[in-house]
Amino acid sequence: MTIAPSRHHGQAAWSDSQLLYALEEVVETELNRHLGVAKDWMPHEYVPWSDARDFDGIMGGEAWAVEQSKVTAIGRTALVVNLLTEDNLPSYHHEIATLFGRDGAWGTWVHRWTAEEGRHGIVMRDYLLASRAVDPVALENFRMQHMSEGFESDNRHSMLHSVAYVAFQELATRISHRNTGHHSGDPVCDRMLARIATDENLHMVFYRNLLGKAFELAPDQTMSAVRDVVVGFRMPGHGIPGFERAAAQMAIGGIYNLRIHHDDVLQPVLRFLKVLDIGGLGPEGLKAQEELGLYMGGLDDQAVKFDERRAALLARRQARAESA
Repeated sequence: MTIAPSRHHGQAAWSDSQLLYALEEVVETELNRHLGVAKDWMPHEYVPWSDARDFDGIMGGEAWAVEQSKVTAIGRTALVVNLLTEDNLPSYHHEIATLFGRDGAWGTWVHRWTAEEGRHGIVMRDYLLASRAVDPVALENFRMQHMSEGFESDNRHSMLHSVAYVAFQELATRISHRNTGHHSGDPVCDRMLARIATDENLHMVFYRNLLGKAFELAPDQTMSAVRDVVVGFRMPGHGIPGFERAAAQMAIGGIYNLRIHHDDVLQPVLRFLKVLDIGGLGPEGLKAQEELGLYMGGLDDQAVKFDERRAALLARRQARAESA
C-alpha cells in the first residue's frame, strides 16, 4: 500500500500515521548509526563509593548537613532539578511509546532511548547520596511530589511537534548537565555529568536528523511544528516543586538562561537544518517561517537585556563580598 499525504488547503497534509510509516526507514538508519557510535558505560564507575557512609534513620548513621556537600550552592540546586527531570522517565517512556509505537525501528529506538536515559538517573542519584551532595530527605520528598502529579507533554497532540520538541530538548538537557558539572566545584561530578551529556548529544542528533527528513516530506507542517515548539518551549522539568525559583537561580548562575537557550540550543539546530532558509514553502509554511524568524530576533533582544541585568546583579554581589 502506498502511503501518501492527503490534500489540505492546496498543500499536501500528512497524518501522524502516514508520517510514522514514511519515516520508519530513516529511524532505522539513525538507530543503526546511533548504536554504532554510542559507547556503553557503567554507572557504578562514576560514583565515589569510598566517600559513602550511613545516614541517620534505621541505619543509625549521620544526618545530612549542608557542610558535608562538596558541590557549590548553585550546583546543588541544578543537580536536584536535573535528577528530578530524569526521575520522570516512566512518564516520558509512556508518552513516546504511545506516540511512536512499540514495534519496528520506532519501538526499538523508544526502548533503547529509555534504557540509556535510565542510566542517567541511576548514576546521578548514586553520586548525590554517596557524596552527600544534597539533602536526601528533601530530594525524596521532591521526587514523590513531582512524580505523583504526573506528566503530560505539551506536544502529545502531534507526532511532528513531538519530534521537533525533543530535537531541541535533548540539546537543552545536554547543555544543562554540562554547565552544572562546570559549576559544581567537584571534578567527580563534572566527569559524571560530562558522560551523561555525551548521551544527550547523541539523542539530539537522532531527533535532529529525523526532523530534517520530516522537512523534506512535509515542509509546511514541519515548519509550523518547529515554530510552535520554539515559541512555546518549556523544559520537561517545569512541574518540579519550586522550579521557577530554581530556574531563576540557574539562570543567574550561568547554567541555563535566555542567552544560553538562544545561542546554544535553538540556534545550533535551526542553523544545522537551515530552517530559516528553506524555500518552496506554501502559505502556511512561509507564515510559520517568518514568525519563527521574528521570534528568534525578539528572543535575542530579550537575552541582551537579561545579560545586562545579570551582569549588574553579579557586580553588586561582588562589591558586597569585597566590602564585607
